[in-house]
Amino acid sequence: MHSYTLIAPAKINLYLEIVGDRPDGYHELVMIMQSVGLSDRLTLRPNGAEEFRLYCADPRVPADNTNLAYRAATLMAGQFPKVFANLGGVDISIEKNIPIAAGLAGGSADAAAVLVGLDLVWNLGLTRPELQALAARLGSDIPFCVAGGTAMATGRGEILDPLPDLDGLWVVLAKYNSLAVSTYWAYSAYRECFQENYISSPEGVRSRLSEVSSGNLVRAIARKDGVAIGQLLHNDLEKVVLPEYSLVVELREVLARSGGLGTMMSGSGPTVFTLCRSREEAIAIRDNARQVLPDPDLEFWVAPLCTSGIQVSSEM
Repeated sequence: MHSYTLIAPAKINLYLEIVGDRPDGYHELVMIMQSVGLSDRLTLRPNGAEEFRLYCADPRVPADNTNLAYRAATLMAGQFPKVFANLGGVDISIEKNIPIAAGLAGGSADAAAVLVGLDLVWNLGLTRPELQALAARLGSDIPFCVAGGTAMATGRGEILDPLPDLDGLWVVLAKYNSLAVSTYWAYSAYRECFQENYISSPEGVRSRLSEVSSGNLVRAIARKDGVAIGQLLHNDLEKVVLPEYSLVVELREVLARSGGLGTMMSGSGPTVFTLCRSREEAIAIRDNARQVLPDPDLEFWVAPLCTSGIQVSSEM
């Protein structure tokens, strides 16, 4: 058996709309997700034992079953018990570059990388749909993280329809290191404030999803029209997160004033991003925002939009 190193990109939401409630307790969502070239690196090494061991230099990353990457490994062992018994587990080393609790799906990307990596280590030959079906059992963002690129996500986020690639655009991302927003809280707060506006009928939900899938943002993506995309960014969760987190409001305002195509909070936050035409524009916006907000707790990243999800590293 071989060891594999995998690249696990972060994701941002270009669009996030909460349509209604689902019978399973989740929200009915329509989102446009985008992979970003800010990536974790995971190395899976066969260890010859019937166990998985997880290592990460960041002490905030748990090494037990509370970690999605670890849970992905145990899911695969449960799904393929004979293979696991014959070939054994792996040591999983995570080089963490995606900020934690940032609304960038870092944990989901790591879990997706473990699913892809174990498929390779164990030579299972799973198809992408098979990997995504397993991913959906772990979390709503993980199926997207397997494939990456640009996609519309519906259901609770696990139903994916690929969209044309948005290569050539860049983002500057910013997050206060010590600031975290609970995804569960954000969605619960939104339900409490806006449930009266939810669409309740299945026909109404289908109609709304159809409207978004044929709407202006999807058309702008098809044209690779960065200006229009930047103007059409949308995130319902800003309605509840921004009133509670003044630092995120200030950061969003500073980035928006610094230029670019459009600025928005990603997912449940607290990361804010600005979509940019080029790397040079993203660096200029980052430098300006850093000058206006010289807080050592505030971190910035500049990255391109990328067209794929989990990839095997060429630096094996």
